[in-house]
This record gives sequence, structure tokens and C-alpha cells, in this order.
Amino acid sequence: MNYSHKKRAKRITSTQRNARLNSSEQGENSLDFLSGAHPAVKSQLSTATDLPTFLESVGNLNLDSRKRIVEQALILFDDNFVHLPLKESMHGVNPIQKLRLIRHRLDQSTDSELDSALSFHQEMLEIFNSVRDLHTNYLLPFPFAGKTAFLPFQIEEYFDQGEPHYIVTHFVQGFSHPHFKPGVEIKMWNGVPIRRAVALSADLHAGSNLAARHVRGLDGLTIRPLIVALPPDAMWVVIGYTDLNGNDRELQQNWAVVESFELDFDAVDADEVRLSSVSQGVDLEAQLTQKAKKILFAPEVVAAEGEKTKISKQAVASGQTITTTMPGVLHAKSVNTPSGEFGHIRIFTFNVNDPEAFINEFIRLVELLPQNGLILDVRGNGGGHIWASEGLLQVLTPVDISPEPTQFINTPLNLRICQRHEDNPTGMIDLGPWVPSIRRSLETGAIYSGGFPITPVEFANQIGQKYHGPVVLITDARCYSATDIFAAGFQDHEIGHILGVDENTGAGGANVWEHSLLRALLNLPQPSDSETPYELLPNGSNMRVAIRRSIRVGKQSGTPVEDLGITPDSRHYMSKDDLLEGNVDLINKAGGILSGMPVRQLDVTTTTGSGTTMTIQAETLGLSRLDIYIDGRPVDSIEVTDGSQSFDIDIPPLARLLEFAGFKANEYVASRLVSF
Repeated sequence: MNYSHKKRAKRITSTQRNARLNSSEQGENSLDFLSGAHPAVKSQLSTATDLPTFLESVGNLNLDSRKRIVEQALILFDDNFVHLPLKESMHGVNPIQKLRLIRHRLDQSTDSELDSALSFHQEMLEIFNSVRDLHTNYLLPFPFAGKTAFLPFQIEEYFDQGEPHYIVTHFVQGFSHPHFKPGVEIKMWNGVPIRRAVALSADLHAGSNLAARHVRGLDGLTIRPLIVALPPDAMWVVIGYTDLNGNDRELQQNWAVVESFELDFDAVDADEVRLSSVSQGVDLEAQLTQKAKKILFAPEVVAAEGEKTKISKQAVASGQTITTTMPGVLHAKSVNTPSGEFGHIRIFTFNVNDPEAFINEFIRLVELLPQNGLILDVRGNGGGHIWASEGLLQVLTPVDISPEPTQFINTPLNLRICQRHEDNPTGMIDLGPWVPSIRRSLETGAIYSGGFPITPVEFANQIGQKYHGPVVLITDARCYSATDIFAAGFQDHEIGHILGVDENTGAGGANVWEHSLLRALLNLPQPSDSETPYELLPNGSNMRVAIRRSIRVGKQSGTPVEDLGITPDSRHYMSKDDLLEGNVDLINKAGGILSGMPVRQLDVTTTTGSGTTMTIQAETLGLSRLDIYIDGRPVDSIEVTDGSQSFDIDIPPLARLLEFAGFKANEYVASRLVSF
């Protein structure tokens, strides 16, 4: 495909635009409406331009730069990409051969014979997207990398009698139109029926399954982070819709392009050699899209992130939001349903630099909520720090957490990287556990290394269970990477019920590293590897690659998460009221599920008496026996009933950990750790 956005942009005049509008309503096409944006985001949105103006800034890419990009992509696919055998089999693709053909063509070319830079970028995007892996990306150079294209409204999908419908749910503050309002139903998109338009958009995305591609295709109709996708072909969209009075209308709306929305202050810098960057599992496009939605449609959250928050210390009234130190990461409130009042926590992202602080803030919030049931909503969460996702599981269950093992694909280059960081010389990353199996593969012919967790077992179990009520986890097809890993761990450890609004999660099962990080890993510690194959990419371009694949534990032990995802226990089809009335039907369904699950309580207070005696006051519910351990050794077992019970135990002088294990009819159902 030979792209010529720039030429077409020059040919489109204001007269032609106005002529097109004679047969349809005009949207807010001057961008003047952005002057009415929320103060928290007004300065960011003030950088917006129309699409033709942006395309004027797109330059060329010379022959040497294209050759370097292709060579570096070949290295990532041939030597680092852990899912290559799986993707070749499941999707019938051969990205390495396609890259070789581009290299051959470039070897026969001169600068004067090159196609446009847009055509080259499109070809590279198609190759990376062909493997259907949202971890493995070609990241576009300047000026694309610094921009996001958007329309000033959001479209969402609901179902009525099994049929999908698409309505407008949110607008950028300042946008106004006499007929195009929240709740109008979209019927046509640039002359194409909306269902077909979503499907065509989905084909441009690299989701691992149909559900994942579908939701990303829907998002891509109105938001497009240009670091992972080229600008729209059309300078504007023509939208056929039915207004709130049942009248069929048509609207033309121009695309706008704005400086990329920066990630949150506590998000991970993925190209630095640090523990957080090598422990990443995140869908970059989803992360940027979520940030764009927050800026455009929830600026009050942005405002809250910039303010010093007064922390709640007591349980709040029903329906009231609990203030949090991480407003862009967590949102907690109690919700009333026909089945009772329950806690509700939304986890927007696991992309935090400090997993321990994240877990502690979650614990603080959940302890202020009703203890008889928790709705845990991770929809739209594209992942982040794998330690944060797997470390959170322990809070919700008494059983020991087994973090998912991960594997490299066995190649000489991966062996070099692992050997260089075998003894954790930087203090940031220890790849030693993988070295013996990769080295041994030269003899065994094994495709994958041995499997070892990214999240240390000790970290995944150091806090223990803090919430003892039943839990319903809500997922969707936008859940990806570290969130896939969290959902897999939730299911594999049988923590609760998974309620999906889509038939699967995004199915991203890997740890992702950027090309710049791989380059840095062979340069550190000094002296750098003089034969490193990684070269600096031109014009600020970059690449990402799935480097270690994750494998499930429990009953599905050995099953990869990639492409297979996590199938929910039950499905909820989003309703129109869900979209316009705060997920009311979804929350009510989750509440109904919670009401049928057993409620446990195990709260413990300790009082030190004379000598080595300690008095234990235990509040229990749904338990029949309580076993007590000191530093892992059993010291007592007592029968308990619902309510309060008090008893004394002797504590050795050097004791460090007191553990209470609650049982119901010999089933281990609750625990509580008390550290000295």
C-alpha cells in the first residue's frame, strides 16, 4: 500500500470541506471547543492541531535508516521473540521471511527510488501486527511517537437480545452539538455499517484472539496513539446516527492530533535497566489509549492525581468513594445491589514503580469496604509490573501463591544476555536461574529454557491474606499481560469467580522488553559487549519484544497464557444501562454471584501478658477450627464458632511470625499473619 497522506492533505481545501458539509451536520471541527476543556487538561489539549497540519510535519526516512530498522527487527524476531514457534503455528505467519524480503529490496534500491516513509512504516507495522502479539511492536519514530489522534467522543458497545449496538457515551468537555449527545446510536461510519467498520478497524490491531482485536478495533475508531499506528487515512469521519428522538442524522467530524498524553508519574520507564523495567508485562497501546480516555473524558481524575489527597481512615457511607493516594491506579467504593451491599475496587493499571506500595494501598482500601463480598474490576487494565499483579493475589486467599514460571526461547543471543546478568552484577536483574537450561539446550535441542518466576515466591507470600470475604473478578478482552497473569493466578489458585464481559481476556502471556533495554543489558555492567548486535535505532524509533513467556500453574499447569487467555466462569453482556448508568446491571450481576458464596472472617488482636503469655482475641465467621503456628511450627488447634473467642498462647522469646489457619469442615479457607 502506497500511502500519500501528505499529498492528499494539500489537496483538501476549506471550500471542499464546506461543500461536503452541505449534506451533513458539522461537528466541532475548528478545535475551538477545546478552549472549554477542563483546567486540569487544558494546557495539554491546547497543542492539538487538525490532521492535515500534522501530516505536513512528516518527513522522510533514508535508505540507511530503513536498513538498520529492518536488521534490528530481524534480530528481535530471530533471536529474542519467545512466541515465534507458537505464532507461526497458530497464525500461519513468517515475519522473518517478510523482513528478509524487505532487506533484499532495500539492498537493490537507492535513496531516490524509495517509497514514502509512510509506506515503509506501514509495511513494518503489518509485519509486527501479523504475529498477533501486543507485546511485540514496531514503535514509530518522530513525529508519530509524540502524538495521539482522536475524535472528541467515545463509542461503546452494548447488547440487546444478543445483538450488538454502538452508542456515544462520553464527550470532551467543551464539545457541544444540538443532536449528537450521549446515548445516540451509531449506525454508519464513513458510509460503512458500524459493525463492519469495527471489524475493519479490528484487522489493523494485533490482538491475540478475536475478542481482543474487536475491542481494540472499537477503541481505534476514535483514539489512535501514533507511536503504534499510522494516522487515519481520512481527514474526517462521517457518522450516521440515530438521535435521542429516533431521527436518523449524519455528522462530519475532523480528526485532531495532540501531543501524546504522558504516562502517570509513577509509571515505569521501560528502557532503563531497573527491576521495574525488566519485570514489565504491559500492552503499550492499551496503556496509552486508557490515558487518552482519562484526559479526554475523565479530567477530574487527572485533577485528583495532581492534588495532595486527604486519606480516608474510616469506612465510608454506601456508594461513597474512598480517597486514595493512587487515583489513576485504584478506585474504591461500596455499592448497593438487590443482593446486598458489597465492596467495589477498580484496578486501572498495574504499571507502578513500587509494587509493595501498590499492594499496601489496596489493602488499606479493601479494609475500609464491606467485608461480606468484593467486586474486583480489572476491565481495560493493560498490565504493568508483574510483581504488582502476582503480589496482590496473596491478599485475597489463604493458600500459598505460586507465581507463574517464565521461559526464554533458547538462542545464543539470549544466552549471552543471561550470562552477562547471571550473578546480578547491576543489582537490578538476576538472570542466573535461566542460564543452565539455555546452555544445556545446545545438547538437548530444547526450544524453551527452564521455567522460573519473575515475581519472587517470598514477595508473593510475605503479607498473606487480608480480605476474607468472597471475590468476583470482572474481566474483559482489554485485560492484557500482567492483568492476564493476575486473572490466571486468580483462577489457578481458585480464589473466586471470574465474570467476563467478553468471552476471553486479551491473552498476553509474556514479559516484554524494549529494544533499547536489550541494548542497555549488553552495555552494562562496563565494559560493554563489543560485539553487541543491537544498534541505536534512527529518529527515535523503537521496538518491543515478548522475551519471556508465562506458564500457568494449578490445574492448568504448563498451559501458556499467550493466545489462549483466561476464559471467565460466566459471561455478562453489557447493557445500555451499564454504559449510561455506571455499570448498574454488571454490578448487580456480580452482587448476585457474591450473595451465593460463603463469607469468612478471621480478625485477630493480640495482647502481651506477663512473661511469654500472649492473649489472642479472634473474631471469626464461617470457621469451625483455628490452627496456630509460630514461625511455621504448630502450637495449638482450637474449635471455634461464629463470633468472638479469646485464648492464651506461649510465645518463645525470639518468635517472629504468628500464623492463624482457619478451617471449615477440614477445608482450609482463611488465614491471618501477625508479625512481631
